Order: sequence, then structure tokens, then C-alpha cells
Amino acid sequence: MALSAKSMYISVLTVFSAAGAAVLSALGGWDTSLQFLIGIMAVDYLLGILIALVWHKSQKTPDGTFESNASLKGLLRKFSVLLIVYVAVQLDTVANTGGYLRTAVILFFIANEGFSVIENLGIMGVPMPPAVKNAFAAIKSKADKTE
Repeated sequence: MALSAKSMYISVLTVFSAAGAAVLSALGGWDTSLQFLIGIMAVDYLLGILIALVWHKSQKTPDGTFESNASLKGLLRKFSVLLIVYVAVQLDTVANTGGYLRTAVILFFIANEGFSVIENLGIMGVPMPPAVKNAFAAIKSKADKTE
């Protein structure tokens, strides 16, 4: 019994949807803080690639140019951040803290990624309004207080 192209397409979408829902559930849900964390992680990663490809000023390689190995390491670091969020969700469940640890972890990583984006934009010569720098500093301070 052969599957039609349409039913194959629907089956693949169903599998990806179920996998995505399971991952998001494991990370504590698709709320604003997780959306922002994943978004700013993606921006930081893309800026790192641009800096290596265009400006040749990557701090991850000896000559500052793009290397696929350094790019892969960057992706693995971003994935590791999400693993730490997963651990925080599980600790919240075990300790019955109502999302307190997850929130602190996400705020901490939002601040780190934000400072990295600011640094990358500085390498590119883009001026950064002090209000943006101060906002990430405030987020980091809030994360430090919740720990």
C-alpha cells in the first residue's frame, strides 16, 4: 500500500509537530521569555557568522575568518543553553518552585546573549543606544537576584 504524496506530507508534518510540542513542553512552554531567548540566540549566532565572513574579526578562530568547526561549536553551545533550561524546568518540578528557577536561568542567558549581540554589533561598527545596554544590565541584575 503506497502512500500518496499528500498523506506523506501530512505524516511528516505530524511527526515534526509532535516533536516540536514535546521539546517546547520540556522547556516549560512557548512563553515570551523562551521566545525571546531563542530569538536572541539566533541573532547572536547569525551575527557571529557575519562577523567571520564579512569583517574577518571572529574571536573564535585564529585568523578571524569563518570556520565550520567554530560555527558547529557555537551551535552546540546554544543547544547546551537549552539543555540548562530543561534542567531548570525539571528542578522546578521536583522542588515545586513554580517556574522560579526556569525564569532565573532564562533571564541569565537572555542577558548573556544580549551582551554578546551588543559586542558583535560594536565589531560591525553599529552604535548602540545606552538604553539597550542598560536594559540587558537590568535583566542580568534581575537574574542575579533571583538566583
